[in-house]
Amino acid sequence: MSFDQSTHEFLSQGEFLSCELTPDGSNYTFLSRIRLGEREGFAIYKPRDGEVPLWDFPSGTLYKREYAAYLLSEILGWDFIPLTIIRDGPYGIGSVQHFIEHNPRENYYTLDEAHHDVLRMIACYDLVANNTDRKAGHIIMGNDGKLWGIDQGLTFHADTKIRTCIWDFCGEPIPEQHLSSLRQFAYQMPTPTPRLQELLELLRPEEIVSLGARLEWVLREKVYPGTPQRRRRRRG
Repeated sequence: MSFDQSTHEFLSQGEFLSCELTPDGSNYTFLSRIRLGEREGFAIYKPRDGEVPLWDFPSGTLYKREYAAYLLSEILGWDFIPLTIIRDGPYGIGSVQHFIEHNPRENYYTLDEAHHDVLRMIACYDLVANNTDRKAGHIIMGNDGKLWGIDQGLTFHADTKIRTCIWDFCGEPIPEQHLSSLRQFAYQMPTPTPRLQELLELLRPEEIVSLGARLEWVLREKVYPGTPQRRRRRRG
């Protein structure tokens, strides 16, 4: 994954010009306009203090999980989560994610088989990250045709509770290139790189243990779980 230093500086150093509360979602999510020098653009800002308490996730941790989810995708080299950071904003500390210009009418259910390779990667990622909230609208298509995954705050729980809309690949082998990335990640776990250490420090000890266990499970089984009957409806 190529790291966009200019976008990182824009998100981390830019001035918040406005914050517009988005209508979807139970947590406070703002579409924010940011300016740094002559550059202006949008970002998705999710403050910690806008998180609605959940019975199964520790309070005030979802913004950290958004960043951890990005770090995991970066470490694996799977370029499908927009650049995400943690910083202070108008409503306190939270996650700030680069906004992807996209057609809101396009989502998981409107995609055709031309996008299956990317969806296989996202489905594999969700197994390892323990994504409990992969909705159809959490897969968007940028105006350039690239697929992105958003809203990864409900991840890395210590209990396996994967919930996803992606059922296309049940029972299929996970592609070898994805398994190879996971093997490299598992190899780094005992002696983490600085980036991996940053990810682990965002998680609780029991969540780190579970992350390792899920890695072992995916690498041992090497197939997408589920039943073949659970397939999404094709477009058209």
